[in-house]
Amino acid sequence: MCRNRLFRGVRTKSVLLLLAGLILATCLKSFAQGDVASAPTSVANQACASEKTDTAFVPVDSWIYPAVLRLYSMGYLHSVYISERPWTRASIGKMLDEAGEVLNQAQYYENGTNDEALKTYKALLKELRYSPTQHCLLKEDNLHVDSVYSMTRAITGTPLRDSFHLGSTIINDYGRPYAEGVNNYSGFSATATAGRFLVYLRGEFQEAPSDTGYSPALAQYLSETVDWLSYLNPATGKPYYQATIPAGQIPARRSFNPLEAYISTHLWNHEISFGRRDVWWGPGMGGAFAYSNNAENLYALHIDRQEPLYIPGLSRLTGRFRYEFMVGEVQGHTYTAPKPNPGLDVSKWMNPGKPWIHLEKVSFKPTQDLELSFERTVIWGGQGHEGISLHSFLRSFLSLTAPQPDQKNSNRDPGSRFGAFTLSYRLPFARNWLTFYADGEAHDDVCSCDAPRRAAWRPGFYLSHIPRASKFDLRTEVAWTDPPITNSYGGNFMYWEVMDRQGYTNKGQIFGDWIGREGKGGQAWLAYHLTGNELIQLSFRHQKAAKDFILGGTTLNDFGFEAVKRVGKDFEVKGIFTYESWRAPIYLSGMQNVMATTVQLTWFPKDGGGRGVFKPSFWAK
Repeated sequence: MCRNRLFRGVRTKSVLLLLAGLILATCLKSFAQGDVASAPTSVANQACASEKTDTAFVPVDSWIYPAVLRLYSMGYLHSVYISERPWTRASIGKMLDEAGEVLNQAQYYENGTNDEALKTYKALLKELRYSPTQHCLLKEDNLHVDSVYSMTRAITGTPLRDSFHLGSTIINDYGRPYAEGVNNYSGFSATATAGRFLVYLRGEFQEAPSDTGYSPALAQYLSETVDWLSYLNPATGKPYYQATIPAGQIPARRSFNPLEAYISTHLWNHEISFGRRDVWWGPGMGGAFAYSNNAENLYALHIDRQEPLYIPGLSRLTGRFRYEFMVGEVQGHTYTAPKPNPGLDVSKWMNPGKPWIHLEKVSFKPTQDLELSFERTVIWGGQGHEGISLHSFLRSFLSLTAPQPDQKNSNRDPGSRFGAFTLSYRLPFARNWLTFYADGEAHDDVCSCDAPRRAAWRPGFYLSHIPRASKFDLRTEVAWTDPPITNSYGGNFMYWEVMDRQGYTNKGQIFGDWIGREGKGGQAWLAYHLTGNELIQLSFRHQKAAKDFILGGTTLNDFGFEAVKRVGKDFEVKGIFTYESWRAPIYLSGMQNVMATTVQLTWFPKDGGGRGVFKPSFWAK
């Protein structure tokens, strides 16, 4: 048997650090020998980076994604796969080639969006240091710092930080710690390349004040009644530590955390990477059911087809394909021992610790306006349950039928399976104005489209510009995991499973959609674009958990204001203010008000405002 031996011969983090160190040493050796590119003295002397050189993925919280999606929705881009992010810098560069061609043609006829599109296009070229005349990324040093930043967040009032139950005040934030008081996150991102290999690190020092969590009574209710998990450890008589329940006195947190840390290589048009890396699998901007940045990233192996694949014959009908596979260990799941004579009583079953997860996603575009994708997630194995091995992986990967209860509570369990379906469509008669999209996920169904009434959904509309006010754009999304059917699951369906009762979480937070296990809500954003990468934005968020999930239910409303401004060529100031009111009678009585003020200062030492970027003929407009 090869139980618990897949990738177990060596520690995951040690291998990552060793490989990163080897490549970093190679880069430093090249630097010492003078092989790295020196700063060009003129535009004409700037050379292209080698096509064999790997390029880093752009973090999913970058302004680049809404900028590219705005170009797409305005009709200046057609080859974007919006439900499968992140993208590499090289991949975005190819998108900009297409946008440049469309803009070059668009200058000859009157179009109210030309100026807005051109500003966005210019800002993207500068950020990526991409040459539209040579169709390449400009050569950079083998070792360089991409950004240095410091973010301070001041919170007054009692915030929520429990996406698995009551909700969260801060969402889609990599699971960063926060509490009432002053929180700080200061860090950097850096890239090192050596031929086809690349090492990327985005790390930060995180500091959050101490906090008082849930009372023992509330923690026991959430554990036993809501999650069906044992609260007390029979071996010690004390409560199990559960990352999904912030209970008791929570100490101040001061630590260094790598948000992203991976080694990658470009091989046969695939990006193969290992480590912590961003993933966002959904067309929406507010959330994604399959995977988002609402929790800390996993240490995982990724195989990503960045450049769409053409399959002779089939692609004439479906269009080109993009796909990605990832597998890794989920952290923060507590092993609880089974109770005597469990039988079919799920509440007496054990809960596996440290399970693994694999995800697969395929996207294709039958037309330039329509994108479809299918995704599957399986959480399997873990401490006390089924060993992690090639055999157990293949069983979970190939299984398509629902297991019987006796099979679930055995080492023949195929795992907890979730299936997602997404679509995006630029609507007829408003192709360059309005985009509709939807993200759906179902538990124990191959696809949410098989049983849409019992699936979770996040539909949305994006208006890329408003008539006679092209600097504005508007986006709205609604989301629910409380489907409109007569049967209620009490929170024990979406993001939850009888054999993985801490479900779709990593280190306590849902790594899918913040809407939670049985909730309804939505978001809206109205933005005024000062330039391609500067804006002023108003936002609203609503979340409501069902009363049959959390006793008394929960309600959260959040109003936000955001401003982003570039100072000079390589310095950015971002300010975010949110006012939130929430009610959760089971936790605190009455309406609670929370104000959060966030200020982030970022320096881009390699950007320089796009120094030396070659200018196409329409640039001067």
